[in-house]
Amino acid sequence: MKATRTLAALLAAGAFLGGCASNTQPSYADDGYRSNYNNTASAGYGTIESIQATSGEGRTSGAGAIVGGLVGALAGNQVGSGGGRTAATVAGGVGGALIGNRVEQNRNPEGQQMYSISVRLDNGEYRTVVQDSVYDLRSGNRVRIVDGRVYRY
Repeated sequence: MKATRTLAALLAAGAFLGGCASNTQPSYADDGYRSNYNNTASAGYGTIESIQATSGEGRTSGAGAIVGGLVGALAGNQVGSGGGRTAATVAGGVGGALIGNRVEQNRNPEGQQMYSISVRLDNGEYRTVVQDSVYDLRSGNRVRIVDGRVYRY
């Protein structure tokens, strides 16, 4: 009966935390501060100053860690009794979360290569957009930024 309650609590927590996960990629201005410009529906016109390839490794939604943590905690809860069971549950949860996060990183193909595109807007501001592909974008191209993506025009 206690295992059923524990399982129900773990599944409820996982569902709650899984709903909080986000797949949006952060965008940063050249000064290193977070810029919300690229996350809005606004558009800007400018010229590409530079394009740099960056590693997208390490970007996960957190779902793998949550599921792995739940499975690990459930498995750990089946071991021992009393204080040993509690320690096994915690250790299983932490270990499962680490393994689940690593599995998600390995299965996420878009996490392999990202591009940081620096754009000088027509009004003189600089924006840096991080996206998964550059298609036919080159330095010096006139571009339009829409919803956090850079497009030629």
